Amino acid sequence: MIVRDIKLNNFRNHSERSFAFEAKVTAIVGNNGTGKTNLLDAVYYLCLTKSNLYADDKQNVKHGSDFFRLEGNFELKNENTNVVCKYSGSRKKEFLFNEIPYTKLSEHIGKIPCVMICPADAEIVLGGSEERRKVIDNTLSQTDQQYLNNLVQYNKVLTQRNAALKQFAETGKTDKNLLTIYNEQLVAFGNYIFEKRAAAFKEILLYFKQVYSQISDAENEADFSYKSQLENNNFAELLEKNLQRDLILERTEIGIHKDDVDFFLHSFPLKRFGSQGQQKSFMLAFKLAMFLYLQAATKTTPILLVDDVFDKLDKKRGQNLLNFFNSDKTTQVILSHTKTEDFKEVNFVEILSI
Repeated sequence: MIVRDIKLNNFRNHSERSFAFEAKVTAIVGNNGTGKTNLLDAVYYLCLTKSNLYADDKQNVKHGSDFFRLEGNFELKNENTNVVCKYSGSRKKEFLFNEIPYTKLSEHIGKIPCVMICPADAEIVLGGSEERRKVIDNTLSQTDQQYLNNLVQYNKVLTQRNAALKQFAETGKTDKNLLTIYNEQLVAFGNYIFEKRAAAFKEILLYFKQVYSQISDAENEADFSYKSQLENNNFAELLEKNLQRDLILERTEIGIHKDDVDFFLHSFPLKRFGSQGQQKSFMLAFKLAMFLYLQAATKTTPILLVDDVFDKLDKKRGQNLLNFFNSDKTTQVILSHTKTEDFKEVNFVEILSI
């Protein structure tokens, strides 16, 4: 999987720019504020129909304009593929694949596998459980359309059930028949998601240990564990047992929306005992493990986007990371950095100044 070139119109700080990528590893180099991150996010956008940074598309429109347009040419399984995104605040966002528009944007997910690593990924280690669920959901949604559909439906039903619980508290009347319907839907969608997550994490852990060892030269023993209320429990029974608590709290406290991942270094919690460098190495290994899992599941090597991650990595770990980028595990890596001189001794990196 390769992106050959991309055109940006009114996307963030880019009025009208074109970029071509010819090397396996390309470094986008420039000062802060020149649009390096925005360029990487534009590639990500064409792969996954959304920004890695902003949930609201209005934030992607260049100040003073009312639309943006992205176009990219990709090499997909030895075939040239054109992808276009058109957004205007007055119209529905449009995605075209080889000039054919999608009826649903979700149909595009998984066609161009992509993984992005960026400074915000520090929240995978330091933030709440939602950040860790986002990573696995992003990965599995690119491998399995049914997973994506079930996830969308699960979240929709969860919102409806929570609204109903609030209404019951306000009116003092509980509609148990309605709750039964919501529970059945949550169980159907949730069980599928749980089984896929549990199976995926077993494979991802193997990739993680391999990559962490490669980045850190096996200096530390790193591990993680997947936690879910559904493990060894019947989801339907859990919802029934927890009903009174849900009614009191006015929200659903049981389900796969509570899943989490615990990170460990030498059997100690990483968040509490890991240094910034160790946390950074852990996060990188975790995201690259997702990359390798996605590669194996789709039988296609994803595009790897790496935004400003060399900070707080010592020279040795930085070199190990670059060696991974240049290995046979990758097909194309596009990274951003502020200093050209940091790559002067790295002959496999092509510099693209911005």
